[in-house]
Amino acid sequence: MYNLKQYIPRVQKRSLLLIAGFIWGFAGFRVLTLGLGDVESNKGNLIFSLIFSSIVFYIFLKFVFNKIIKKHTKRIIKNTLEKQCVFSFFDFKSYCIMGFMIFLGITVRSAKIFNPVYVGTFYIGLGLALFVAGILFLQSSIKFEKTKFKYENL
Repeated sequence: MYNLKQYIPRVQKRSLLLIAGFIWGFAGFRVLTLGLGDVESNKGNLIFSLIFSSIVFYIFLKFVFNKIIKKHTKRIIKNTLEKQCVFSFFDFKSYCIMGFMIFLGITVRSAKIFNPVYVGTFYIGLGLALFVAGILFLQSSIKFEKTKFKYENL
């Protein structure tokens, strides 16, 4: 029987943070554009959308994504392997949460349970928070030595 572990694509820690940044940034951009499309095509109130989106952005970035960024950055930095699986920027639990969130988002949009303007407004805030989280992962990769020093000493 062949050793399948040799075929697992592996990258350095810095590259893993870079990949996480691009994936989170892309996901955030997609969610943001979906939200903007919903608000624009349904002629939503721009002032309401901006205010509510700002609140959603703040809540998700401060209380959800910042904690996730710190958790995964710390886990990546403290891992004893110099090269890690390219998909290990998330742990298993986070992949499950992400899958559930995608499923829930598609279900809510498809079922048209809520007014598309409200869903779009929520998506604008959520997407922008995800995009900024991606930028923070990219920043951790670019300033890798500083990030490494910060998390190795925790």
